Amino acid sequence: MRATLRWAHSDLRTHRGEALFLVLATAGIVVSLLLATALFGYATNPWQRVFTQAHGAHVWLHTGPSADTGKLTGLDGVESVAGPYPTASTTLTSQGTRATVELRGTPERPTVGRPLLTSGHWLDPAKPDGVVLETRLARALLAAPGDTLTLPGTGTPRTLTVLGVADSAEPRYRPGEQPGLVWAPPSAVPDPGGQVIGLRLTDPDDTDYAVQRAVTVLGAGAVSEVSTWKQGRAEAQGDNRLLGQVLGLFGLGALVAAGLAVHGAIGTRIRGHLRDISVLKAIGFTPGQVVRVFLLQHLAYALLGAVAAATLIQALGSHIPGRLGDAVGVWQGLPGHTVALFTVPVAAVLLIGATTGLAAWRAGRVPPVPVPRPAAPLGGRLSGVARQALGLRLPPALVLGWHRAFTRRLRSLATVARLALPLLLIVVAMSAWTTIERFDSSPEQIGLPTALTVHAESGLADRDTRTLLERDPQVTAAYPGVEVAALVPGQTATIALRGLGTRADPYPYALAEGRPAQGRDEAVAGQGLLDLLDVRVGDWVRMTVGDQPQVLHIVGRSVEPENAGRVISTSLDTLRENDPGLGPTLYELRLRPGADPGEVADRLAATGHGRLDVHAVPNPADGLSALRGVVVGLIAVLALIGLIELLTAIGGAVRESERDLLALKAIGLSPRQITAITVTSTALTALAAVVVGTALGTPLAQWLIDAQGRSSGIGAGIAQGPSIALLLLFGTAAVAGAAALAAVPASRAARRRLADTLSAVA
Repeated sequence: MRATLRWAHSDLRTHRGEALFLVLATAGIVVSLLLATALFGYATNPWQRVFTQAHGAHVWLHTGPSADTGKLTGLDGVESVAGPYPTASTTLTSQGTRATVELRGTPERPTVGRPLLTSGHWLDPAKPDGVVLETRLARALLAAPGDTLTLPGTGTPRTLTVLGVADSAEPRYRPGEQPGLVWAPPSAVPDPGGQVIGLRLTDPDDTDYAVQRAVTVLGAGAVSEVSTWKQGRAEAQGDNRLLGQVLGLFGLGALVAAGLAVHGAIGTRIRGHLRDISVLKAIGFTPGQVVRVFLLQHLAYALLGAVAAATLIQALGSHIPGRLGDAVGVWQGLPGHTVALFTVPVAAVLLIGATTGLAAWRAGRVPPVPVPRPAAPLGGRLSGVARQALGLRLPPALVLGWHRAFTRRLRSLATVARLALPLLLIVVAMSAWTTIERFDSSPEQIGLPTALTVHAESGLADRDTRTLLERDPQVTAAYPGVEVAALVPGQTATIALRGLGTRADPYPYALAEGRPAQGRDEAVAGQGLLDLLDVRVGDWVRMTVGDQPQVLHIVGRSVEPENAGRVISTSLDTLRENDPGLGPTLYELRLRPGADPGEVADRLAATGHGRLDVHAVPNPADGLSALRGVVVGLIAVLALIGLIELLTAIGGAVRESERDLLALKAIGLSPRQITAITVTSTALTALAAVVVGTALGTPLAQWLIDAQGRSSGIGAGIAQGPSIALLLLFGTAAVAGAAALAAVPASRAARRRLADTLSAVA
């Protein structure tokens, strides 16, 4: 055992850099996997905790004020109900910020769908103007218990006092998409426009069937909107799940790349230390002991990196700025945290150990007496092409370097494949970065042609509103529109039906498939709606708005980042044909290039004298800011793994060149030319890996990003690969870096003493 440890210690002193890189690469991989685990837990568990503690309802039905919701209590599969509660849609103002809200009259604290107070207290009958705000709405209004909110009215505006802030498992406030939830005494809702009732089911898997039965009992015309627990969970998970998927995917890819790099490093070292291994066996080492030397040595490197990563995440993970730190902080309080903190590093170490064991097994098969290797120039006989190239007076370094790099096909292909894998993943990471940049720089290409959404008070005429909006010098177009909830066929869910623009001035949808909606009854739909209804472009769909059916012909698929893609859009003229009295309730504003949406929104709000509710159109990139830092970290880890494999390839090339050194000197090559052969061989290997990694990584990245787009409802067509210039810069940097790293060891090997060269050949 002492001899084994001494040999391992001697080998560590010889390969300190390689050991350090292996430790750092393992640490980076384990950190990525642990962060991915934390994000998955953070995405699911907070909502699940709120839903469980709140005894949440699985279905919320918004109906007209006259609907007989008492019939739903006796439905099969309904365990209990919440409400019905009277509701009114209105706006609240606080500290200059406006928000669209649903005012919900709640006589007492519910037992189903119970709000979980995070600050303040529940409604007090002694304070009829007191309200409780949903957490995200309170954050948007910058409101806290004790603050005063303004409720607009026909006469003197009313004021409401915030008594508390509470978490809810229902879909949360999103400006322009989902109104915020305000619990208030019934007296604060004197003129309700509808009512809402929640159903808690005995079997959550029967949600769609329960919705269908409830709509059938009440009548399709009585139900205006349906939301389910699945929608609330998906909205709560949001971008956190995407971050977890990105980290998990790249972490696993990096783990495989690291395992292959370790396998290649050990194989190269075994070829370079055949004499040393033979000596170890000659002095009494068994094959098992030789295997254990390599295996335990690299397991120690992997274990050190894994322990360092787990310790780092446990001690400092919650202090990472932004969403990652919040995710780690929440994850550390979850029941499965300790198990994951132990399991992930152990799994990574075992995988690296498995790949190490395969390579170490070859070391155990080395015979005690070295078998003489046949002398062959430059690893093999020169091919006819190489001889002709030399006859054409091409530089010997170029010809012999090419020959050395690719003469042993299996070994060369394995080296190129191991080096190409981290480069491929780097190309995928760069594609993710450029796709996020596309959301910021070209939002019109990913379904966001407008920057602001404006809701006007009901008393403001359409012509006056458009004149007021288009008067602003930064507004280039104002598209009138309306958005309503529509029941899908089968009455199992509601979707968003939009009428934007007119036939004379159509709304500029970003189409990924088909053509724009131009004729009567034509519409474009998001991927989420196509998946929900199991239809394709070219099909006709029927939906119900109140008690009015609407039949539309889907002629195109639009890139739709809102409402999980469950949106069907047509022109306002088409909807007016079915309801002549329909008028616009919102306006989408297109701004001049370079205009600041915030400044324009403030200016319009001031010009409207409180009659306009203006807010920015949400961009999915706003929630993906943390992904940029993640991509940079992943590229660093992958570059480290690639560096390990590159150093392994350089070491193998230098060792193989020792055999050919005497022959090369005998034919008159100078040390500089001999050095150039090794550098050229390494650069060509790196170039081949770059070509393979780029050729495979670019379509793979597009497929992965589009697959994520389809699963999220946005749809395919959002991927943006790196530019040709960026790929050329990336490839040039990789090849130049490989050549620079190979120059120093190749130069030393070319200037070795004659005695050392003879010893190496022997």
